Amino acid sequence: MDWFPLWNSLRIALISTILIFFAGIFAAYYIAKAPRAVKGILDAILTLPLVLPPTVVGYLLLRILGPRRVVGRWFLKMFALRLTMTWWSAIFSTAVVIFPLMYRTARGAFEAFDRTLSDAGKTLGLSNVYIFWRIRMPCCRQGILAGTVLAFARALGEYGATSMIAGYTPGKTATISTTVYQLWRTNDDAGAFRWVMVNLAISAVVLLVVNMLEGRQKRRGKG
Repeated sequence: MDWFPLWNSLRIALISTILIFFAGIFAAYYIAKAPRAVKGILDAILTLPLVLPPTVVGYLLLRILGPRRVVGRWFLKMFALRLTMTWWSAIFSTAVVIFPLMYRTARGAFEAFDRTLSDAGKTLGLSNVYIFWRIRMPCCRQGILAGTVLAFARALGEYGATSMIAGYTPGKTATISTTVYQLWRTNDDAGAFRWVMVNLAISAVVLLVVNMLEGRQKRRGKG
């Protein structure tokens, strides 16, 4: 059994999750403090990939990153770097698809934060950076961790946008999801079923982790 799809899916999911972890927290922190009208507009824009079909997201990315488009053509000309149909092309699509999960979870955690704690820190002369990392983040860590785990799980199973921007090349761009589809398409039900079971096992572990985090958060809230 060729384990490349698992390894490729894991590295794509991990890199994408790391990127959107910081991007999602940054966006959530500042948008949570924005005026209501501005917050509503920005929230709709940043959450859009969550409701769009993944194939639409993939199509829009191809319109931007394709070798005949402005961005893709510039990278190809300046750096001889193709932004589509490589394993790391899937990072673009996956990051866009999972960003709303991280953003909305982090924003909810920040909005539930007791702001009197940060105000008290300011009266003590603590910097905003210190308050954010040593007071706000520890208080919101359970929700942010749950969002990170969910985003990673979603990244691991992403198919629609990934298949359009990275395609399927065995040993190069294949992921678990694209491999399942290709094996099914070629009537290899046994091979497809094996990868389905691998994906189910990973998803079950992820859900257990999320439930544990939510349980700890509820116990902490009652305490």
